[in-house]
Parts: sequence; structure tokens; C-alpha cells
Amino acid sequence: MKLKVLVVAGDGIGPEVTGEAVRVLRTVAELGGYDFEFREALIGGVAIKQHGLPLPSSTLDAALESDAVLLGAVGGNEFNSLPPDRRPEAGLLQLRQSLGGYANLRPSFAWPALASNSPLKAEVVDGADILFVRELLGGLYFGEPRSWDREAGSAWNTMRYTRDEVIRVARVAFELAGARRKKVTSVDKANVLEVSQLWRATVTELASQYPDITLEHQYVDACAMHLMNTPRNFDVVLTENLFGDILSDEAAVITGSLGMLPSATLGGTVNLYEPVHGSAPDIAGKGLANPLGAILTAAMVLRHSAKLEQDAQAVETAVRKVLEQGYRTADLARGQSKMGVTTQEMGKHVHQALNEIIDRRQAMHAV
Repeated sequence: MKLKVLVVAGDGIGPEVTGEAVRVLRTVAELGGYDFEFREALIGGVAIKQHGLPLPSSTLDAALESDAVLLGAVGGNEFNSLPPDRRPEAGLLQLRQSLGGYANLRPSFAWPALASNSPLKAEVVDGADILFVRELLGGLYFGEPRSWDREAGSAWNTMRYTRDEVIRVARVAFELAGARRKKVTSVDKANVLEVSQLWRATVTELASQYPDITLEHQYVDACAMHLMNTPRNFDVVLTENLFGDILSDEAAVITGSLGMLPSATLGGTVNLYEPVHGSAPDIAGKGLANPLGAILTAAMVLRHSAKLEQDAQAVETAVRKVLEQGYRTADLARGQSKMGVTTQEMGKHVHQALNEIIDRRQAMHAV
């Protein structure tokens, strides 16, 4: 099994957490006898400092030549004075657009060991397992025209979708729901927005091709409330770019920390993988960052690009075991020093647990 992975660690805590994710992938490759090739390139603020651009052509070329791209994070306050098209985030948007991935998968899972970390009651979050399918290449983030007229004191963005764009991402949601609990919740604002009316009509039309999948529609404001009140009622949540960005971040409340959320972007020429959290420059280099979101993102690389489902599950099991053992990075410790660990120490514990899991599996196969 061969896999070419481009690692673009980016800014802030990106290099720290991405380093732990790569370590996990290397372990899987070594123990499984796979051929994983890793290359590194620059993106975001660090690329601006060295090349004057947030996405150098060399990085984009390397990405397009890879089987998967593993991203850390981009951004930093020092770049806020730059024009929007020169900021680190512009490089990320350009990378997403160039790779062509339109379906962003963001799982949000209630880890039993972290039940006390959620501000929600344990009986509310217990058993919650949600997969957000966020459309990633349309809506306000990419719609034209867009502008900021500083002299006039006005700005505008365009929310735009075509029927085909909705169909292709909705199909991903229905297919994934078929392998889960067979329910899709499509989120929009159809009582106000014409774009949402197109979205709702198109999703409803496509649903007729999936008679075994239950489809429900919710307005985005109602969905935001129900996610906190009854998260177990959701299976696959399908929505457009802006709504998906906000709702999936809100769902960090279920997991106990934004640092626990992975993501994968599929559908293009090369899949893009990145933890949901930002660059957190205020804690960069201090060993405080939670690498589990990045490590779980590595599991998604194994699942969706390498097609190694058993190994993906092994990584997820290793994370669960480490949490059950009580190890916590700063965002998970909630002021409790017991079992508090650094970024690198948390990665080491996952690495050890993963070794044990794979060794045990191989021993069973050898019997």
C-alpha cells in the first residue's frame, strides 16, 4: 500500500500537533508494512514570511502531486493588517479551491471519558455521534461579487449556489448516512433566503433516490439550539459553507474541546485533512496544544485516502484508551493537574497505545 502525503504544518500550534499526527501515521506504516511517503511544504503566515505569498506555487504543485494533504493550521494576528487576499487564510481558501474538495466531513463524538468536560449534562451528550457534511466551495466564502468599499463605508458578499453544487454534496451525505443510522438533517434558512430555498428543494428531490434514508429539514437557528438540547437526535447533518462552519464548531461543546475535532475534505483531485481548531498563536511552542484533533485527522487519512479502515479504527481506539487512562492536555484538564501532559507527551501516550493495539491484532492474526 503506497500513499504520498504532503504535510503543510502552517502556523502557530500547527507544527506541534501535525508532528504528532505524522508520528502516528509513520507508526501505522511501519507496523503494517505500508509505504507512506511524507513531504513538507509551507502555507499561511510562515509562507508569507519566506515567499511573500500565503500559498506558494511550489506548495500547490506538491499538493496536486500527492495522494493526501495534511494541514496543521494557518493565521496569526501579525498578518491582520494585510489585504484579505494576502492573509494566511487566503492561502487556505485557495488550496481548498485548487484541490477541488467540496464535501467537508466533521465528526463530533461524545467521548465518555470527557463527559465532565462538556458544559452540557452528561445525560444530554451521552451517546451523541454526529457527522457534519459541510459544502466547502460555495456560499459566502467564495461567492462573487464581493468587496469592501472603505471610502463609502460599505461591504458586500454574495451567497450563491447552483443545483449541481447542492446535489453533489448532498449525495455524499446520503451515502454516508446509509452506512450509519440512516438519517440526514439538512440545515438551511429557507424562510428568508432564496439560496436556501434552492438548497431545500434540491435536497428533497435527491432524497427520493434514497428511500431507506430519513430526511428532515431544520432552520439553522433551530438546529443550533437542538444540537445543544438533543444532540443524540442527529446522525448526518448536511449544510452549506457558512452554516456548517459555525454549527460544527458549536458541536465542540459535545466533545469537550475544539481540540478534539478532526476533518476531511473529499470530492476533489486530492483529499485535504485538517483539525478544526485554529492556529492559537498565544500558546504556540508552549506544549499546551491538544494534538488529538490532528491525530484523529490522521485516522481520517487512513480511512478515506489509504482505505485502511482497520488501522483508522486502531488510531481512534488508541485515543479513547489514553483518555480513559486520564491523560489530559491543558484544554481538557479544566484546571486539574492530575494526569496533565504536554502536547508531545499526549502524542507519546497515543503512540504507545497504538503500538499495543496493532501488536495485539497482529498476534491474533498469526495464531
